[in-house]
Amino acid sequence: MPKMKSKKSATKRFSKTGTGKVKRNHAFTSHLLEGKSAKQKRKLRKSAIMAKGDTKRIEQLIAYK
Repeated sequence: MPKMKSKKSATKRFSKTGTGKVKRNHAFTSHLLEGKSAKQKRKLRKSAIMAKGDTKRIEQLIAYK
């Protein structure tokens, strides 16, 4: 049986923390930023931990990362 391949699009978007949680970036940061407050834009810069329900699906896509 050959090794599974990681989905390259997913490996660029998600990564694992030291404890095995999946880390992701926030959406809504690329354009239409004039209408957003400075506080909102500042909070969107930081990464977030993936929701528990989505974690299993994402871990299969980034199998070896």
